[in-house]
Amino acid sequence: MHKTDIHPDEVLEALLAKGPRSNKAATLKSLQEICRNQYQHQTQSASLLNFGLSSIGRICEARGLFKARVLYNAASKDYVTLITAWAAFSGTMSVKAPKEPKKLSSHQYLMRIEDPAIRSLMQSTIAERDDLLAKVNLLKSRMQITIDQRPLGATIVTHSPPVAILEAKAQLTESERESLEQAISKEFLDQEEWREGSHGEITNRTGRTLYDVGYVTAIRKILGMTS
Repeated sequence: MHKTDIHPDEVLEALLAKGPRSNKAATLKSLQEICRNQYQHQTQSASLLNFGLSSIGRICEARGLFKARVLYNAASKDYVTLITAWAAFSGTMSVKAPKEPKKLSSHQYLMRIEDPAIRSLMQSTIAERDDLLAKVNLLKSRMQITIDQRPLGATIVTHSPPVAILEAKAQLTESERESLEQAISKEFLDQEEWREGSHGEITNRTGRTLYDVGYVTAIRKILGMTS
């Protein structure tokens, strides 16, 4: 391994600068001293220098810092970085980074269940889950949802692009519709002694025009009334 002039103390400072939790910071400092002692006690014989994960891990476990296998967890990359710094500083053997833990298949998880009845039940549950998941994925691949944002009462006119034509009656609120219907109703006109003319005009009992020609017919068109 190529020797480097970067002292591991600088690496430790950089790791602590990331602001780890207090217990992790303390563990990093303890690991630093273990590696320092390893370096100082074995510098007289370079062949004895060993900063492999297994070697440092055994020392850490013997001193009660953590279990040796911890160094092979992905979460322990900062510890491995520090050990690697010592390996590079001493010019000794390289350190292999921990591998991501291999994910177990459903079958491998089932084999860990000792009770055969529970194992059989879980196997059935997993099979049912896989079947439902396959059906859901199939539906997703074939489903196409179209959201119609046209206003109620709108009519689509062939155009490029299509245009939604909103009828006048569709724009009215319920109270507005009722008011217009009341304004031209026979009951209301009789009550006021008004008359509807042949051209949609409204006159009073003396014959004076109150609403001009087209008044009643216009309202009926708005309301969509045929007569």
